Amino acid sequence: MPHANTPAPRLLSQQEAAAYLGISYWTLRDLTFRGEVPHVKIGRRILVDRLDLDAYLDRVKIR
Repeated sequence: MPHANTPAPRLLSQQEAAAYLGISYWTLRDLTFRGEVPHVKIGRRILVDRLDLDAYLDRVKIR
């Protein structure tokens, strides 16, 4: 468990990113493969930047 003064990680796994958005892993996976949510590939891991998730939410928000 992170300490109270430890910042949250900027890069999230796909599972963590899906939980952050409140959607399923498979929905997030589809969004990343379609290019709607940018991702970073490090080795075999696919990671999603928390800032990109916030930008995605701003783009799809109904005003």
